[in-house]
Amino acid sequence: MPKAYEEIADDRQHGRGTFVRRPRARVVRDNGRHQWEKDRARQPSAVRAATGATEHDTGLVPDDLVFLARYRTVEASKDLAGVFGVPEGTPLLERSYRTRYAAEAAAFGLVTSYLPHAVAAANPDLLDASREPWPGGTHHQLSTVGIEIDRIEERVGARPPTPQETRELELPAGTAVILIRKTSYDTLGRVVDVSDVVLPGDRTELLFTTRLERW
Repeated sequence: MPKAYEEIADDRQHGRGTFVRRPRARVVRDNGRHQWEKDRARQPSAVRAATGATEHDTGLVPDDLVFLARYRTVEASKDLAGVFGVPEGTPLLERSYRTRYAAEAAAFGLVTSYLPHAVAAANPDLLDASREPWPGGTHHQLSTVGIEIDRIEERVGARPPTPQETRELELPAGTAVILIRKTSYDTLGRVVDVSDVVLPGDRTELLFTTRLERW
């Protein structure tokens, strides 16, 4: 299990005002996670509830984590309308997620997911943030309205953080953030979920494994 980032106050108690800092919990984001998530969506509820994507990436267990989800309805921006192939202003369900290790104040990452509101509304439970964390995640949520995710495209970039990102992720000075635009397509080729993920560059590792066909 990763060690927490902790401040040890022994020196402070002696008036020296300094701290010993331990490394934060690190995250390894492996692209193999997508097949794992899809397979998990077909498991019984008890199996789905036992672990999630964050546990998969960090090696932590559910009791180690603090999770927050916020939902709201927004109008599709020009960018998102283009990705979904819908008119600008089309209603989308925006879902913001923050998960952190209970021993730390900083989130592992900042995740904002968008679903077509009309698709999510086919199952009213999908509009209810109080049902989060949903066992089986987005794969299972979409399966309840007859949608199977066929492929996932991820575009990765980096940039300096905004002031808000610096605060939420508690980034050391000079640290960049990793940006992932994750686009999920169903078996008919439609975009059914777009997620924008902001990850702290000082404690996130991206791992890509490419299987090659044999001669």
